[in-house]
Amino acid sequence: QVQLVESGGGLVQAGDSLRLSCEASGRTVSGSVMGWFRQAPGKEREYVAGINWRGVNTYYSDSLRGRFTISRDNAKNTVVHLLMNNLKPEDTAVYYCAARWDSGIYGLNYDVYDYWGQGTQVTVSS
Repeated sequence: QVQLVESGGGLVQAGDSLRLSCEASGRTVSGSVMGWFRQAPGKEREYVAGINWRGVNTYYSDSLRGRFTISRDNAKNTVVHLLMNNLKPEDTAVYYCAARWDSGIYGLNYDVYDYWGQGTQVTVSS
């Protein structure tokens, strides 16, 4: 049973940085792809970033590239981080961690994932 647990959300001010973390359990990370999505009130879910299991290849939404960075934890490869810099009020959303195991068959821009975390709220005040 794969479980994804997010942490790190909260209330910040515009311009601040925040790092979200997601820990996967229940399956070896080999062959996995992990990603972050977000959903703001009244808006569709947006694919933010993805990373392969080796942590070498990444994907970013064009609108967020340069401000957000996805990475695998150096010490614990079951953990993925999303570092968000220069946060803006429009970044306010529930952020979800997601995972799939496809052994690289699909590109990282493929936004279909099989497992989801419960979500963590990020609120950016102006």
